[in-house]
Amino acid sequence: MSCLLSAQSRLPLDSAQILGTTSFSADDYGNIYFYKNKELSFTKVDSLGKLHGRMLLITPYKVQNVQNPMNITLFSENAQQIKFIDQNLNEIQKIDLRRFGFIKMAYVEDLQQIWLLDESTKRLLQYNFREDRIIHTIPFAISFDEIKEMLIFNNKVYFIRKNQFLVYDLKARQLFAETVDSAVKLRRENDRIYIIGTQQIFQYLPDNPHLKTVFHAPKATVVDKNSSAYFEIRGNNVYLYLLK
Repeated sequence: MSCLLSAQSRLPLDSAQILGTTSFSADDYGNIYFYKNKELSFTKVDSLGKLHGRMLLITPYKVQNVQNPMNITLFSENAQQIKFIDQNLNEIQKIDLRRFGFIKMAYVEDLQQIWLLDESTKRLLQYNFREDRIIHTIPFAISFDEIKEMLIFNNKVYFIRKNQFLVYDLKARQLFAETVDSAVKLRRENDRIYIIGTQQIFQYLPDNPHLKTVFHAPKATVVDKNSSAYFEIRGNNVYLYLLK
């Protein structure tokens, strides 16, 4: 790892902002996002700790993606709802998913299309929410139990299920599976897929299917990455490791 990373830097953030964080994200513009499940809060600060937005939620939400900080997406299985929020964490739009059945997981592909995993009918739906139109309905007869994250790219469906990372094609045929302890979320950078755990980050290599460890922070409580650095929360501090 020493050949990939520079020395760590501690970001000057208030420990009160970090305490209780259950989900942590970093965009490519120096902004840090903290989600706290206990108080259902979502907070955005810059790398100097200046507050840029905070929202309180009524039900638990999963922060899907902050790579476009102008349009951040959140999904709630409890509320059967997707929220879009802007760079100041103000709500732009929300989509009620109850009309589709029971949506176990959602993945917002772009600013027009959403993939929905419908547990009630065992289907994968591609939905254009700008036109309010279902584009594709795909039978997907797999176990939906304990699915925590979904990402779809290049005709493949990537899942985190409990302590597993799985890859399927669009005919619901399993292409790859491997145990990954404490996997939390998936991230795509161009054609690269990353599996982010609580203390490790893996890259999935599809040409010779296996997982490669790209970052390991054994004392961290949460880790994340953006396109230029890895991050860890350790002891109520956020540390940054720049990629060389």
